[in-house]
Amino acid sequence: MAGLVAFRTRDAPAKQTFASRVLQFTLEDPVSQLLIMIATAVVAFLLGRLTARPLIRRLRQALADAAWWLSHDQLTGMLNRTGFYAAHTALAAMSRPVVILLIDLDCFKPVNDTHGHDTGDNLLSRSVTASAKPPKLSAGPPPACPVTSSPSCCPSETTTTPAPPPLFLNAIAQPVQLATDDTPATVTITASIGMTVAETSDPIDEVALRRADIAMYHAKHAGGNRYTVYEPGMTMPTSEPRRGPRLRDLRQQRRGLTA
Repeated sequence: MAGLVAFRTRDAPAKQTFASRVLQFTLEDPVSQLLIMIATAVVAFLLGRLTARPLIRRLRQALADAAWWLSHDQLTGMLNRTGFYAAHTALAAMSRPVVILLIDLDCFKPVNDTHGHDTGDNLLSRSVTASAKPPKLSAGPPPACPVTSSPSCCPSETTTTPAPPPLFLNAIAQPVQLATDDTPATVTITASIGMTVAETSDPIDEVALRRADIAMYHAKHAGGNRYTVYEPGMTMPTSEPRRGPRLRDLRQQRRGLTA
């Protein structure tokens, strides 16, 4: 006769280790829970900072580039009108006369029309680069010149005529070899420079740039490849009489006839 015997056993309680007792105490203690939360937040912050650091660096660089381009010309990299105004404001704190040079390239349009706009842009960039570093304006240590574009302004130790305009003219008049669609072309271009000395308290547009502009047109009217210093009472030179009516006037006359 076969029989089945069933044994019913009771699980023995597991032996609690020291580490488990510490963990249980830690989880039940409010202060320990607060410390764990703080440590978790600190670790998460540090990991997030390390992960976001490259992104922050790229954003800072993009912001710096955008701020730089706001005050610089995209073609030549020189200061634009906004940057020129900012530099003039910085020079105003020096309370010294400022030399304004207004540079205009002579006969640039024929080069641009003959060789194309890309070649013209290259020539313009090369010409501006040649005149980008203003020479010393007076004896002694060279003054700080934050503006290196055209127009250019730098502090002057004296109100007498400084020497750099011929150096600008010579630098710009150097032959430049440019790549064209057909073959490389050597181009020589000149410049007309108007120069004036103004106080930093003078309005930049109405006085300083206006005087430099008048002097520049006198240099261009005299044949170009030269500079003219503004003198008190100087006005715009009279333009040569036109050879026949303007195209705009002819078009207006035709509209009047057809109307």
